Amino acid sequence: MVSVEPRIAVAVVTMGNRPVEVEALLVSVAKQDLPPARVVIVGNGCPLPEFTGLPCEVTTIELDENLGCPGGRNVALRQLREFGDVDVVVELDDDGLLVDTDVLSKVRDLYAADPRLGIVAFRIADEHGETQRRHVPRLGAKDPLRGGLVTGFLGGAHAFSMRMLAEIGDWPAEFFFAHEETDLAWRAADAGWTIRYVPELLLQHPKTSPARHAIYHRVTARNRVWLTRRRLPLPLIPVHLAVWIALTLLRTRSVGGLRAWFGGFVEGLRESGGERRPMRWRTVWHLARLGRPPVI
Repeated sequence: MVSVEPRIAVAVVTMGNRPVEVEALLVSVAKQDLPPARVVIVGNGCPLPEFTGLPCEVTTIELDENLGCPGGRNVALRQLREFGDVDVVVELDDDGLLVDTDVLSKVRDLYAADPRLGIVAFRIADEHGETQRRHVPRLGAKDPLRGGLVTGFLGGAHAFSMRMLAEIGDWPAEFFFAHEETDLAWRAADAGWTIRYVPELLLQHPKTSPARHAIYHRVTARNRVWLTRRRLPLPLIPVHLAVWIALTLLRTRSVGGLRAWFGGFVEGLRESGGERRPMRWRTVWHLARLGRPPVI
């Protein structure tokens, strides 16, 4: 059971190419008015520098190979379970920054007030205070300052209940990159856990495009097919995929991008994306009532 005042950990995965940003993030974590019970940094296929002079202890783990974002985060989660003294984990992008000093104490209070709170989504904004549309976990969302119950969360800044993860499982490591948040969110919703977007919890993060990753188009398509095969009732799979084929044709201007996307789509059909555990129809209705039916 989660204690009255949940113990908070912070986990960060890095590829070793942002040492200055990671140091700044750790300093912002150390300045929190609630000291974290644990801080874990995973070097995803890279060595890590020594983090010295910080007022909080940091556990570092160096992996021999890059396991992707979800795989690296799973390593951090396994380490936190071995410690056995953490109730909630806050996962942050390695180039983010906690501007406010009360972020962790607010997270603690949210989980203390709701034993079925599974996921808390932070607001992500750049140094000018602007939040990209894709970072608001709600369809058609124009106001990033409106919080509430949602169907998904932001991979760059969020908190998980460790009890929830023990029940539903960790990140889908085979995804490597893209749509892993949706897979985990759908599992959480199907198990009856709450997902809440709390814009008062801010991570400052540079404005970026997901297409900056060389593998973006291929794995986005492959993982979307895997996602539907793993989590959707059979009648919804062709509907979901048809919607996203149409959206991709409308949005993608690059012929090379389209070729990579459809190559990934075929790869997703040919290869296994893991165990199939489709959500219940009750969950489909729940997601639809929250504004995002799982076909969009």
